[in-house]
Amino acid sequence: MDLEEAREFRERCSQCAAVSWGLTDEGKYYCTSCHNVTERSREVIDTGAIPNTKIQAINRGLKRKRKLEKGWDWYVCEGFQHILYQQAEALQSLGVGPELKNEVLHNFWKRYLQKSKQAYCKNPVYTSRRKSTVLEDNSSHSDWESEPELLSDVSRLSFGESGSESQPDVRTPKPFPIIKASHSETTSVCSGSLDGVEYSLRKEKGVMKMSVPRTLAFCYLSLLWQRETITLSDLLRFVEEEHIPYIHAFQHFPEEMKLYGRDKGIFAIECWPNYEVIFKKIIEVATFLDLPRFPDITENCYLHPNILCMKYLMEVNLPDEMHNLTCLVVKATGIGEVDFLRFDPIAKKAKTVKYDVQAVAVIVVALKLLFLLDDNLEWSLSNIAEKYNKKNKEDKPWFDFRKWYQVMKKAIDEKKQKWEEARAKFLWKGEKPLYYSAIDRPVVYKRREMVVSLQKQFSTLVDSAPNIEKKKPSSFQFNWTEEDSERPCFHSHSLQGVLQQKGQSLRTKNSLYWLSTQKFCKSHCKHVTTYEESNFSLSYQFILNLFSFLLRIKTSFLHEEVSLIEKRLFKAKYNKTNKKSSRSRKARKY
Repeated sequence: MDLEEAREFRERCSQCAAVSWGLTDEGKYYCTSCHNVTERSREVIDTGAIPNTKIQAINRGLKRKRKLEKGWDWYVCEGFQHILYQQAEALQSLGVGPELKNEVLHNFWKRYLQKSKQAYCKNPVYTSRRKSTVLEDNSSHSDWESEPELLSDVSRLSFGESGSESQPDVRTPKPFPIIKASHSETTSVCSGSLDGVEYSLRKEKGVMKMSVPRTLAFCYLSLLWQRETITLSDLLRFVEEEHIPYIHAFQHFPEEMKLYGRDKGIFAIECWPNYEVIFKKIIEVATFLDLPRFPDITENCYLHPNILCMKYLMEVNLPDEMHNLTCLVVKATGIGEVDFLRFDPIAKKAKTVKYDVQAVAVIVVALKLLFLLDDNLEWSLSNIAEKYNKKNKEDKPWFDFRKWYQVMKKAIDEKKQKWEEARAKFLWKGEKPLYYSAIDRPVVYKRREMVVSLQKQFSTLVDSAPNIEKKKPSSFQFNWTEEDSERPCFHSHSLQGVLQQKGQSLRTKNSLYWLSTQKFCKSHCKHVTTYEESNFSLSYQFILNLFSFLLRIKTSFLHEEVSLIEKRLFKAKYNKTNKKSSRSRKARKY
């Protein structure tokens, strides 16, 4: 907005009678005192190419609406399509293969549009007004990309053609043209999109409404179908580190896609993605789409518990020898079988596996088998390991639980502090502020400019860098090396202090074990068991808090998974407790 160019306009404001004008981005005059926007506009014609002409400074009424002022006609589903495109691009930059974007995610999204009757069907919901561009079938491309000058348009996201047998034979969507429509035909009064108000009020039974959290469900289902090396916890952490668009995903919309009013409630997110919430949405999306059986998770796949256990053992700096014990637990419980790990949404008894949480629960059970974690035995074994390491400094060191606890507690406390500081400094307001109507736009942008100016002044006063470079994405949050004396690495330490030889096999010196859950909740309960910290040892609490922070999940969520692993591992114990309880009930009756 150029104040100097508006000085030639000397009429008084109809609201406050002031003579202080500025120019909006659309070329209209607005009052700098009360922010009243008039219909008067300034039109400058380049006279270089036209001889014998004069500059017309003021023109009553706007002869031609600018393209950016009115914007394009667009539907809510096209906005979500753009978000999915940006997320797929981000995943590809993280090392995921292009097939995820061009084939798998495309087919899932096309299936959703068909199931929700928005496209690829005989009677789509968009019939009274302009059809959504995803309905057009007059062009074909090999992927989402198009010509460089068309990339700014959301509907020019062409798809790859690899549809499943259950989908109709259709071609890719036609590039979305710029439509010069009358005021009555364009955006809604209460939303920038054509169907923003209608979409927010729609409550059709049996139809799943799309939302920004569900875009992550689409991404994870695509990753699972491709069996990529990204777990759900990794995906949500990459979102939190802003490697994948989510919170401010609408900021990447083209300038011509006006977003305000009801669109704010649809596309604006003001909370971080939660593991449990996103996991439930994954099941909802897969069920609604009637997806077929997913490819099998074999022993060579990254999501197999044996491989994930090795990954998390390295993450938390535990000995490599523990991997043998975790593999035994996986084999004894049967959670490594292909049938158990298979995800089949349309099966009658569909099993949903939390691959990362399950692997971490196996490690917790292995630690309980070795050290009991009762605030007594683990410290006694630590004393033995400490004495041995002092006498035999040249030999392979025994694993010292106390020393490991001290190292990990310091590391996790530092990590938590940085994480909390990053969350506290996070700017929930994006660079492009949202407004409820076009009339509020100048005021909202003016306020945004003031906020940015104050933030820069404050950052200068406190001597803090306003622009912090993003860390490169990594599957590991900790890095342990043998050369670091302050943070020793325990990967090569031996477990001989907690194991004993019996015949040709090694067995744990600890012969005791306590169950995390004595009695599970009934089937009608939403949870499997309850978790009260005061009922458990401090060592067990520390282990759960450590892994819960790594996965960004609730401690009770991990405790439930540990209890389920123990239920499969100690079937005999649970059967005895169930028989005793049933006998006591019969005795009470008599």
